[in-house]
Amino acid sequence: EMGEYNRFSKGIFGWVGFKTKWIEYENVERKAGETKWSFWKLFKYSLEGIIGFSTAPLAMVSALGLFVCLTAFLFLIVILVKTLCFGDPVAGWPSMTCIILMLGGIQLLCMGILGMYLSKTYLETKKRPIYICGETNLNDDENSRCYKEK
Repeated sequence: EMGEYNRFSKGIFGWVGFKTKWIEYENVERKAGETKWSFWKLFKYSLEGIIGFSTAPLAMVSALGLFVCLTAFLFLIVILVKTLCFGDPVAGWPSMTCIILMLGGIQLLCMGILGMYLSKTYLETKKRPIYICGETNLNDDENSRCYKEK
């Protein structure tokens, strides 16, 4: 049993390993009634699927933070080289902008790393089974460590 309160069924089916097939069909209008799924409900449903089954957004935030930090650092080096080697006086705003960008990049990177730690904790609190067996050759259910559907 999966003790999750908010279940994203489509993700759980894929996670468990059900075989899936793409079936092409032609969408037709309803003859009666209206859908209960608004745009925002569908959007929240998709976010639930992304957050519940992927840490990719956290990795992207970390990568963005690293990219911003490195870019700001490179611009700071360019500013220092222009000032020290060529005697070109640079106004204060480019260096201040680079410093602010570097600090923002460091913050994004740290938030991404903290998010990864939190995602690991979140995944552990779901208490999903490590594996699911479709069949077992053990007759005694008490000795079997495989999850079986009832």
